[in-house]
Amino acid sequence: MILASQSPRRIELMREAGYDVVVEPADIDETPLPDEGPRELVGRLAVSKAMAVAAQHGHEDELVVAADTIVTIDGEILGKPADADDACHMLRHLSGRTHQVMTGACVVRAGEAAEAGEAAARRFVEVTDVAFYPLIDEEIRRYVDSGEPLDKAGAYGIQGVGGRMLVKKIDGDYYNVVGLPIARLARLIDEMLNEAR
Repeated sequence: MILASQSPRRIELMREAGYDVVVEPADIDETPLPDEGPRELVGRLAVSKAMAVAAQHGHEDELVVAADTIVTIDGEILGKPADADDACHMLRHLSGRTHQVMTGACVVRAGEAAEAGEAAARRFVEVTDVAFYPLIDEEIRRYVDSGEPLDKAGAYGIQGVGGRMLVKKIDGDYYNVVGLPIARLARLIDEMLNEAR
């Protein structure tokens, strides 16, 4: 099985779930299309990543798993911060409010992808609501100075030492916020493996 991601969190979740994955990151253009909403974006990117890696690295019966996670609030997509100032800006925007974390996930069998294209892709989008405590500037600056939020969508990682101190409540899959809704994904993978038997 190939994991089309170099995210340490996704690799760890897949391996903890018992999957022996080969890591082959996808190199695709992740620019949103005109008028593309957050849900459509993560769904499309997950499929694009899976299809690209299946075409380049997949063998006939090999499964390729791909995912893409974004943070969104008021319809605005918050990607990874450009720098520390951008991270502070994002965290101020999320302070005391509820936002959504969306992960698009896709599983495709390489041989089927070669024959049927995107029609062979199995996919879903998981959405989790995350409420932040109100944050003061000193707290935000201390967190950003730790370096933890600089490589994460929305400028925080719920699983991190500092990130978990920001979250008041979540409604939905915790692991989706980490970056991979592993329980739902495992059910999809098992379904595809059983079909092949």
